[in-house]
Parts: sequence; C-alpha cells; structure tokens
Amino acid sequence: MFNPDDYHFEIYPLSRENGGGFLISYPDFSECISDGETINEAIKNGRDALISTMKALEFKGFEIPEPSMLELA
Repeated sequence: MFNPDDYHFEIYPLSRENGGGFLISYPDFSECISDGETINEAIKNGRDALISTMKALEFKGFEIPEPSMLELA
C-alpha cells in the first residue's frame, strides 16, 4: 500500500451557503473529498478519507494510482 502522505491535496474555503469550513480534495483520486471546520480538521478528515479510498480500491482489485508530481508555477 502506498503512503497517504505522499499524495498532494488542495484545500478551498467553503462559502456559508455550502456550510462554511474547508474542502479538501486529492487530484490523484477524483472520488476522494472531505471537509472540516478548520484547515487542520480538513487535512485530518481528508487523510482518513484517502486511506479509506485506497483500501476500497485495493479491496475491489483496482489499481491505486502513483502519487503525481506537483507542478509549481
């Protein structure tokens, strides 16, 4: 199993209409998103979601993608 800490993530603030807090997503896993009231909570919840996603893919026999390289502007 790959190390979840090797995957980069993106965090965006959520509007009040969308519940506030922060949304976290993992570009290597389009189906893996989470949120939290704070950035730190979003990171923790996102890591938990990523681990669950990786376990589900592995259980179903699907390939877990390699961590992509971060492109810096």
